[in-house]
Amino acid sequence: MRKLREAAGNAYLYTIKVSGYDHQLADIVAQLNRSVPGAPVAAPPAATRVDTSSLDRLLAHAAKRGASDVLVIAGAPVTLRIGGALSPAPGPALTAEETRGILTSVLTAAQLQELQRHKSVDLCFSRDGIGRFRANVHHQRGTLSGSFRLLPERVPSLESLHLPPMLRKLAEARQGLVLITGPTGCGKSSTLAALVDLINTNRQHHVVTIEDPVEYVHANRSSVIEQIEVGQDAPDFASSVRSILRQNPDVILVGEMRDPETISTVLTAAETGHLVLSTLHTNDTSQAVSRILDSFGSANQAQIRQQLSLALLAVVAQQLVPTSTGGRYPAVEILMATPGVRNLIRKGEDHQLYNAISTSRNAGMITMEQSLAEMVRAGRITTEVALAHCHRPQDLHAD
Repeated sequence: MRKLREAAGNAYLYTIKVSGYDHQLADIVAQLNRSVPGAPVAAPPAATRVDTSSLDRLLAHAAKRGASDVLVIAGAPVTLRIGGALSPAPGPALTAEETRGILTSVLTAAQLQELQRHKSVDLCFSRDGIGRFRANVHHQRGTLSGSFRLLPERVPSLESLHLPPMLRKLAEARQGLVLITGPTGCGKSSTLAALVDLINTNRQHHVVTIEDPVEYVHANRSSVIEQIEVGQDAPDFASSVRSILRQNPDVILVGEMRDPETISTVLTAAETGHLVLSTLHTNDTSQAVSRILDSFGSANQAQIRQQLSLALLAVVAQQLVPTSTGGRYPAVEILMATPGVRNLIRKGEDHQLYNAISTSRNAGMITMEQSLAEMVRAGRITTEVALAHCHRPQDLHAD
């Protein structure tokens, strides 16, 4: 009986704590709304400057709550993403004028012009005492909307991201292409940052990154690091990669391979003695190979297959899975470019890649289903969660 009373008391205290957070967030949102004058997006930059103290309080509150994202959308209250789940603020929905004033307050004149031209803009910014943020401001249903991603104060390590230790070997490679794939928000940028940090700590190399925008800022340690931001320091990824090849780099990070020209230049760089790190939006490792090939016409695919078979070092597909105790944990699929894998790619037998991964654990490979099954056996996730996140349920053996 006493344990029941204690449990009820703990639940009551938890309710008070959460309720207190909600009221605090509601107060911040209310103050933020009162500070917004509703200036139009097309107004001169000076007219869009508003008092950002309330926005800073909102971002500080999100950081205190351990949120990964803040959503500011007209027609909905300010919403935090905590542990993968959305947590709307109490109170009324934001109006179009309120979202417009909030979001334009973080834009520079150049970013405001880009928003007007392209209807969307990506940026990163810092707030003293709060942290660093990645943001996207865009249009939807005739109004402005935006999202803020809270970036860790320190560059993460593979250990802090709960990624397999064998990925450290990728940071020790001298040349080749390492691809990190997965859906938006699965931690690809964090994984790349952790690999660059390993290189920066353990090797004396010239590292050049091309990002849109720059998310993690790396301080020079053993290596010398240059970070190029698309839109600010360079016009696009493709021309930046071509230019980098003349800058004597050892390691090149390309934030995303978006077009055939960038992909072709990346493959050439990986073939010619550089370690290249990049990302693709695919769900598994086999899809990454297909996505690269499908970016080119049939007349060029044989050449690209040959290049990819020679240049590829590894593909890591990842996704963040909700755990049994709250929060999210990465599940990964790893394809290593062994001689057998290179031969499959060269001969066009991409459908055999999954079998090669599932039977090559001794080579450091693992399928998404094997990764999820290990997490179930370790008690990190439930079988239901594993089934919801696997690509081949018939291959999930979690018992």
